Amino acid sequence: MSTDTVLYQVENGIATITLNRPDRYNAFIDEMNFALADAFKKAKKDESVRVLVLTGAGEKAFCSGQDVKAVKDKVGQRNLGDSVRKRYNPVIKAMRSLPKPVICRLNGVAAGAGCSLALASDIIVAAEHASLIEVFVNIGLVLDSGSSYFLPRMVGSHKAFEMCTLGSKVSAQEAKDLGIVSRVVPMAELDAEVKKLTDYYAQAPTKAIGLIKKMLNQSFNSDLETMLEIEAQYQEIAGYSKDHQEGVTAFNEKRRPSFQGK
Repeated sequence: MSTDTVLYQVENGIATITLNRPDRYNAFIDEMNFALADAFKKAKKDESVRVLVLTGAGEKAFCSGQDVKAVKDKVGQRNLGDSVRKRYNPVIKAMRSLPKPVICRLNGVAAGAGCSLALASDIIVAAEHASLIEVFVNIGLVLDSGSSYFLPRMVGSHKAFEMCTLGSKVSAQEAKDLGIVSRVVPMAELDAEVKKLTDYYAQAPTKAIGLIKKMLNQSFNSDLETMLEIEAQYQEIAGYSKDHQEGVTAFNEKRRPSFQGK
């Protein structure tokens, strides 16, 4: 599945989703929003997909958020709440409910909804020149696409307030120091660094990882008692998986397990 604005490719258990408007810094237009949501839905249904890579075309931008030029004639005339609900929220929900890891290949600037998209990923690997910016305030808007949920949980409320109200750019290295980005490498090494992760996840116990992701999502809004019960429930599910059986067998046979993601 590919469109002009979103490219989708699957190879060796790895789905790569590329935002493809490099001439506009991979900024969102309606077609792109809907195509991106469809790509995540397709990856969820495809049992051959074990891990996803989300990136932007070119080397300047991952995603610069909404294409402001595309909507300049509609300022003050359209309901932005409806736009967020229909165009952006489905993408973030699809990413977070996906029972497979999503690796953000941060190849350039991530601004506004593009920053939110990066934050909604499970792991961010950034090029040294990449940056993140909660740019909403610079055009008199508030956070959307999940930034108000993810960012304070990553950096704390005070730093989140500073980043969001000053609208200042955060470098890849600073983002790593804050715990937002996992790895920072020169652009020439970005693909190799991402490949280290995809090679691992493409051979990992995908069912267990999907359950771990769901568990961690739930932990944000749960107490200890609730999480203890969720752990028990998910451990029951994992305990009956083929990957668990293979893992135990491989351990006893002193060999590397061959997980099938089931």
